[in-house]
Amino acid sequence: MSTFLSKHMRSMHILVTTDIFPPEAGGPARYVPTIAEALARRGHTVQVLTYSPGEAGPEDGNHPFRVRRISVAQGRLLRLGEVCAALSQGLRWADLLYTNGLLIEAALVNAIYHRPSVAKVVGDIAWERARDKGWIDDEFEQFQRRRFGWRIELRRTLRNWALRQMRAVIVPSAYLKRIVTGWGVEASRLYVIYNAFEPVVGNDPPADIPLATPHRLITVCRLTAWKGVDGLIETIASLPDVGLVVVGDGPERENLEALVGQLGVGERVHFAGRVPGERVHAYLRACDLFVLNSRYEGLPHVVLEALAAGLPVVATDAGGTGEVIQDGVNGRLVSIGDMETFRQAVVQLLRSPNYRRKLATAGSQTLAQFSVEKMIAETAKILGAAAGDRI
Repeated sequence: MSTFLSKHMRSMHILVTTDIFPPEAGGPARYVPTIAEALARRGHTVQVLTYSPGEAGPEDGNHPFRVRRISVAQGRLLRLGEVCAALSQGLRWADLLYTNGLLIEAALVNAIYHRPSVAKVVGDIAWERARDKGWIDDEFEQFQRRRFGWRIELRRTLRNWALRQMRAVIVPSAYLKRIVTGWGVEASRLYVIYNAFEPVVGNDPPADIPLATPHRLITVCRLTAWKGVDGLIETIASLPDVGLVVVGDGPERENLEALVGQLGVGERVHFAGRVPGERVHAYLRACDLFVLNSRYEGLPHVVLEALAAGLPVVATDAGGTGEVIQDGVNGRLVSIGDMETFRQAVVQLLRSPNYRRKLATAGSQTLAQFSVEKMIAETAKILGAAAGDRI
């Protein structure tokens, strides 16, 4: 790496911000505790500031770092005021800011304190908000090329401004590096560090899943429109011996449950809801095939988890997914929106245990490229270099 990354990382106070944290499911909810614990073990004092659907649980006290939760149940203005106050308090204390969420809020408050800052970008917060609000139905790539009304353009402008305040920006895939470069962030400040999977300690039995079907598919994701869970439900509707386990929660759950009712597949779809990160592995082990029908991904952490659980993967070629899965080598990769080919890939794997074993074996070998140790070491170098002018 360049001399920018050659500086030694001394002991510091590090404020880490995130949108989600356990028991929420999802890549960032797995990544933040991993990196925060690793930094604490290296002698740094770490605080995590996160949005949360509930109150702090007893598990928060088990971390070697402090967790401060801001409830999303309160009104938007109250929530914004509380998060800004928490950011102000945290930044007065911190030597370094590392954002994994709350990007705009953190950058705005840090304009007062001028702490060295690094951001990890795993998606486009402007696109995600516009889709969640129903303002657009554009896919991710289309969104990057178009102009919109003032609400969306304001969020885009704030996103770009916030990232330009960062001394370094970490992305989990070469695909996302190309996207973020298009937002005006200098390529010299962008670093690709692949997500990693930390092997599960112990050998817990597979989860008890209330499905009687001979075959079980599983998907793990936040239930948003672009995760394509509706397409998975429609796919298994035509496969009477196949069930689907959906791990995760989100704004689309009610619509997805309604679709299950309309298609008459209530006995073949199980919504597991929020599952603690350490239990996801048990759900994966209880199933035959992992499926991901996303229309956008940075680099899906859950695909690494599925490979580690020994499951073959069928996924759409969305974002950075193709940097993990090679079609026919260590999984099946299908064009976005081609649900007939997706269905055929599922059927082929379910009919051929030997093919499933072949892909699963190759998939487990793929994990060597995505080690936690490598991810932590590369991240620590960037954080240390970013703070080098201050300590």
